[in-house]
Amino acid sequence: MNPSSPHQRLAKILPPLLVIAAIVILWWQVVLRTESAIFPTPWQVLTGAWELAEDGTLWEHISASLLRVGIGFGLAMLVAIPLGLWMGWVGGAYRTFNPIFQMLRPISPIAWIPLAILWFGVGDVSPIFLIFISSVFPMIVQTTSGVHTIERRYLRAAANFGVSRTVLFRRVVIPAVLPEIIVGMRIGIGVAWLVVVAAEMIALRSGLGYLIMDSRNAGNRYDLVIASMIIIGIIGLLLDGATRLLERLKTVKWRYVR
Repeated sequence: MNPSSPHQRLAKILPPLLVIAAIVILWWQVVLRTESAIFPTPWQVLTGAWELAEDGTLWEHISASLLRVGIGFGLAMLVAIPLGLWMGWVGGAYRTFNPIFQMLRPISPIAWIPLAILWFGVGDVSPIFLIFISSVFPMIVQTTSGVHTIERRYLRAAANFGVSRTVLFRRVVIPAVLPEIIVGMRIGIGVAWLVVVAAEMIALRSGLGYLIMDSRNAGNRYDLVIASMIIIGIIGLLLDGATRLLERLKTVKWRYVR
C-alpha cells in the first residue's frame, strides 16, 4: 500500500480526532450536568471566537503575537546558529562560553520579565527580548551538540581528499549538523510561543496573552478565555509542524542515510 494513500493518511489523523471529539463531548456534558454559570460550553466558546473573528479583533491579537515571536525568534536564530557552530568547531570557544550558557539556560524566561520591563519599558521590545532569551540558549546548545556528534569518519574521509578546513566546514559540518539545528529550532519556537503569551499578560495591551487577561477582567468572559487558550494551542501545533517540514529537505536527510 502506498504510504501516502488516503487510507494511510486517515489512519494517522483519525485517532487524535476521535480523542479531541471525546474531550469536547465530555467537556460539554460536565458543564451541562454541573449547571455551571461561569464555565462555558464548547458552543459558547465557538460563538465567542466567531464574534472576535467577525469584528477583526482576533486577527489583530494573533498578528501581534506572531510578529513578536517572528522578530525575537529570528534574532535568536541569527545569533545562536553561528555561535553554536563556532563553539562546536573551536574547542577553546566551547570551553570558554559553554559554562556561561549552561548557567543561564536553566533560568526561567519568566524570571527575566521584571528586568525586561525595567530596561525596555512595556512596549514591544520587552517581549521580543524575552523571546530572544528563551529561544537562543536551546538553539546554541543543540547546534553545539550537533557538531560534537558528527561521525569522525566523515571528517577523516574529507581530510584524505585534501579538503581545506573551510570547505570541510561548509560542505560536511554544516549539512551534518542541520538535523540538530532543526531540533533546537523546534524547542526554541515552542518556548518562544509560550513566553510571548506570558509576557503579553503582564506588560502589553495586544496579543493573545493580553486577550486572555482582558476577557477575564471585562465581565468574566471565560468563553473568550478558553477560546484564546485553544487558539494558542492550535498555533503552537502549526508552528511546530512548519518547523518539522524542514526535516524533509534532502540536505537534512543525508546524514541518516544507511
